[in-house]
Amino acid sequence: MILNYVTWNVDPEIVGFLGLSIRYYGVLFAASFFFGYLIMQKIFKKEGLSIELLDKLTIYMVLGTVLGARLGHCLFYQPEYYLKNPWEILFIWHGGLASHGAAIGILIALFYFARKNKKPYLWILDRIVIVVALAGFFIRLGNLMNSEIYGIETNLPWGFIFVRDGQIVPKHPTQIYEALSYLIIFIALYLIYLKKPTSLKHGYIFSLFLISLFTVRFLIEFIKEVQVDFESGMALNMGQWLSIPFVLAGIGLLVYSQRKTV
Repeated sequence: MILNYVTWNVDPEIVGFLGLSIRYYGVLFAASFFFGYLIMQKIFKKEGLSIELLDKLTIYMVLGTVLGARLGHCLFYQPEYYLKNPWEILFIWHGGLASHGAAIGILIALFYFARKNKKPYLWILDRIVIVVALAGFFIRLGNLMNSEIYGIETNLPWGFIFVRDGQIVPKHPTQIYEALSYLIIFIALYLIYLKKPTSLKHGYIFSLFLISLFTVRFLIEFIKEVQVDFESGMALNMGQWLSIPFVLAGIGLLVYSQRKTV
């Protein structure tokens, strides 16, 4: 007998004690920084850069990612609620992180890092987005373990019934679609970098990242459940509207980078 759906009923908590819990999402989120650091370590060694500089970069990345993702969710998706309850913005453990907000937070954090450490901004972005794509893979797996951010109803054999979120019909496992897409983007960008690490024009890898990742995000949003009620009547949801500027910026940067002499 061939199953025509997957019953997904995974407990998001790995272990709990003394009122505290270790959850898959947190472990996978931490894994994204751990493996990202290892890859960036190889990149920095390859280019003769100090590990101390990488440690500084990591601090900027962590702050930019967490603050940007949290503020992005609060301001893009539930501004009315959080403007009335601003202190709850700090309650990250209650959930609510937005990838578009993380992208903006990272861009701002790396701008200040580049300025303070006298490094070309696009040079840093070209390298950091390689591991950002890998982080997207881990974070979407975390969403899967939380039974959140899934798709609309489907009759495809790999549809998931997310029992813990009260679902009784199969839904598209869009977390898996995105995770695999981001993993492919990571591999492609890393291979491009390894082929010509120092001869690539500044902004080239970053532009490919923007175009590929946010195009994938835009397309997958068509089969996602709306995250908040106000999106229900929109032709394009909030995730899609936020993806369009990133794709356009990527196209513009790609043209710009190829016209530059370096």
